[in-house]
Amino acid sequence: MLTLAMVPSGSTAGASGSGIEALTSVPSANFWLADAQGAVWNFGSAASYGSAAGLPLNHPVVAITPTNDARGYWLVASDGGIFSYGDAAFYGSTGAIALNRPIVSMASTPDGKGYWLVASDGGIFNYGDAAFYGSTGAITLNKPIVGMAPTPDGKGYWLVASDGGIFNYGDASFYGSAAGASPDPAEKIVASRSGSGYWVEEQNGTAYPFGDASGPPPTEGLLFRPVTQGDGAVLFAFAQLGKPYIWGGNGPVGYDCSGLALASWESVGVGFARVSDDQYHTAGNPVALTSLAAGDLVFWGNSQTDWTSVYHTAIYVGGDQIVEATGDHVQLNSLDQWGLSDLMPNGRRP
Repeated sequence: MLTLAMVPSGSTAGASGSGIEALTSVPSANFWLADAQGAVWNFGSAASYGSAAGLPLNHPVVAITPTNDARGYWLVASDGGIFSYGDAAFYGSTGAIALNRPIVSMASTPDGKGYWLVASDGGIFNYGDAAFYGSTGAITLNKPIVGMAPTPDGKGYWLVASDGGIFNYGDASFYGSAAGASPDPAEKIVASRSGSGYWVEEQNGTAYPFGDASGPPPTEGLLFRPVTQGDGAVLFAFAQLGKPYIWGGNGPVGYDCSGLALASWESVGVGFARVSDDQYHTAGNPVALTSLAAGDLVFWGNSQTDWTSVYHTAIYVGGDQIVEATGDHVQLNSLDQWGLSDLMPNGRRP
């Protein structure tokens, strides 16, 4: 499962379910993508402020957290090392501390003048104007802590464990938990705008609302950690975003649609046919459109019963979003951007 979480830039990013840290939706306009190596990609009007790509990281990046004005962001590594960009100020880190458990999440105070780091045992480290309200550090947990969310006034926070259990501190009220709701692990907790509720999100993209939380959660940041070969293919495709569309292109300078699909899967050691219609006919195994996973190939054709009519290939990334080489460059788009009438009745999983 491709683990993704979203970060909005400005007020134009739409609301959606962030799965991921499973990807159930990508904001349509402005956001950043980051990976475990510290690379950051910016989209729409989200400005590029820098990245940790190429730096000799001691530990992988586990979170990207934007400032409230979306003019900067922090990257945090599993050892609590902080990388600040744009107007994100550095207030301290656990980088020099011998942690009992790794850092798994980071949250900013409402005014952006501080932040909390949380470890997998629920230990809390607060910096700047972020106050300490309590932790699970001394509690024997059934499952590790995987995420945290502050209340809108910054006077409390929630922690969520991988089994969906909730721990609330300060003025954060308990509204319910997803413990036992599903065999899929929880990935994060997201506060409602009022703070009188929250969503607990699983890695499969399911979001459970509690309190006044309704509809899909707001978008957050986008961090991806590849697990499956399909995830690896998506990660490669993301790295090609913005490169030019070149008819017959196989990379690395540019790609056409089927060339991008093939190169992305070849990056994880999987090969198949070069041309779109042959890919639809022979690449891996067919998969229902309702069961698509990260890395699966989707196709468009002039006849849904004739594989030779296929004219376009794209790579599914989750949340009805695709990476494709189309127009003049490689881009992230919605699965239904062309309409659904030409969408072939199944995808393929190489």
